[in-house]
Amino acid sequence: MKALKIIVLAKQVPDTRNVGKDAMKADGTVNRAALAAIFNPEDLNALELALQLKDQVKGSSLTILTMGPGRAAEVIREGLYRGADHGILLTDRKFAGSDTLATSYALAQTIDKMKPYDVVFAGRQAIDGDTAQVGPQVAEKLNLPQITYAEEIVNVKSNEILIKRRLDRGVEVVSSSFPVLITVHSSAPDCRPRNAKLLMKYKHAKTVTEIQDMSEDYLDIFQNRSYLKIEEWSVNDIVVDEEALGLGGSPTKVKKIENVVFKAKESKKLTPLDEDIDMLMKELIENHTIG
Repeated sequence: MKALKIIVLAKQVPDTRNVGKDAMKADGTVNRAALAAIFNPEDLNALELALQLKDQVKGSSLTILTMGPGRAAEVIREGLYRGADHGILLTDRKFAGSDTLATSYALAQTIDKMKPYDVVFAGRQAIDGDTAQVGPQVAEKLNLPQITYAEEIVNVKSNEILIKRRLDRGVEVVSSSFPVLITVHSSAPDCRPRNAKLLMKYKHAKTVTEIQDMSEDYLDIFQNRSYLKIEEWSVNDIVVDEEALGLGGSPTKVKKIENVVFKAKESKKLTPLDEDIDMLMKELIENHTIG
């Protein structure tokens, strides 16, 4: 079958496991500078499925697309270390404060410029919002069929991909023609580790802005190794209505975030005896924890 052009939507997110008193700004947006930045976990699951698809269909290419400030280029480098071929950083002050609506609009317009493409992968949701809206919204804006909660690529044919989905009470297998957008569940395989050879190859990969901030001693390597240049796009590189971007184009307003720690109200000690196990099973069934 023909080679596929694969796009992975990835996001650099604040580590919401360590929310402190400085996590919110006065305008109700997240103070990302106060939190450590990490690769969104389910986007790593999406990257792994995309890499598996690339491995299955020889000659396919994989591009990481991320939207964010300059430091979000680290997400692209992490993708390159694991097997991605290219990366695009969508960055502009006009994107600041975007909610899911504004984010999906900007991403959809960017993907539209990247045509032709066959598959767009994204994590089910980001840990800084947990909305699970961006992927489906992008699909709707691009008029693409979508498969959500994906956890495994069952098969791929010349114009069809077969995906296993993880649902609340089981799994189902669905198919779609290309192009298609697929959001990936956390039950999908963990992303493969960095490849040592790729790490050495791409450790100096930089965006245009990052290159400008570097010492002249390093500039020669970018002239001789074009693969080290990470593409950097701004509002001027895509066709958009600027009123639909950023905080102004975002109807969602966050009023407060807080760190929630779950504590057990009671505990029980069980022995390995059949009677104790039987009692526990009956209790879990009665309160609908299972069954």
